[in-house]
Amino acid sequence: MIIPLTGAQYEIEGGHYRATVTELGAGLRELTFRGQPVLAGYQADELPPAGAGQLLAPWPNRIDGGRYVFGGTEYHLALTEPARENAIHGLTRWAAWTAVQADAGSVRLRSVPHGQQGYPFCVEIDAEYRLDPGTGLQVTVTARNRGSHAAPYGTGSHPYLTVRTASVDGCELTLPAGSWLPMDDRGIPSGPPEPVDGTEYDFRQPRVIGTTRLDHALTGLSRDGDGRAWSYLAAGGGNGPRAGLWAGEGYNWLQVFTGDPLGPDRRRKAVAIEPMTCPPNAFVTADDLLVLEPGERVTHSWGIQAF
Repeated sequence: MIIPLTGAQYEIEGGHYRATVTELGAGLRELTFRGQPVLAGYQADELPPAGAGQLLAPWPNRIDGGRYVFGGTEYHLALTEPARENAIHGLTRWAAWTAVQADAGSVRLRSVPHGQQGYPFCVEIDAEYRLDPGTGLQVTVTARNRGSHAAPYGTGSHPYLTVRTASVDGCELTLPAGSWLPMDDRGIPSGPPEPVDGTEYDFRQPRVIGTTRLDHALTGLSRDGDGRAWSYLAAGGGNGPRAGLWAGEGYNWLQVFTGDPLGPDRRRKAVAIEPMTCPPNAFVTADDLLVLEPGERVTHSWGIQAF
């Protein structure tokens, strides 16, 4: 029997929505609405390109040099972004997750708790993907500290929204962020957040992406009455498809990426809007870093809806 690179495939549906979640990393490989893609997906026998659909834990984004201090002890992580000498996107995205619940409309996978190089903490993580015919996809990520020591923790996800245009240049983007985070050429923060007012990073009102290049962390998120911060990608002209991503409470950051350094088949074809609980390098700076005491659990939710 041939096993695809991403392992078992868990297909769920809800009304006109369909999604596939993978055993590898509990990743979201594809999401469609009325048979049309809402995310830039990939094949079952293909590793997730440029982080597509991956769940990021126990930290999102980058850690400078893979080194951080926690509880007075310095830890060294493997440099999983060697060209920039960073540790990137956590430890679970290349691990096999175990399905603990599955039905026609939802699946919940678990990453068993065990320490790893540079992260000697026992954090168990559940990821539930659920489709609703009316509201689309909801992703719920729950982390529990099963160990005997406090553990640093953060999480994020890496979906690429698409409205099926040849390029995102003519698409309208809406982001609920009032501040952007300056970063150096290694993707490490170089200063505190700055207001988006008067900058190319101000998408609080819908506007065409044009030639704007984005690979930035944004914060200061505005929320609706349900505590959700909504981002939207829409085809130009106002009559085409539109996709919305919401980030629930606790997701205080969005990393937004137009894919400029990617290969020609993916360069500026979709926009990654990545909900994150903390900014890049949070294990070093402790900015918005969560500390889970033994027995403590924390839950975060985000989702996608097609319009």
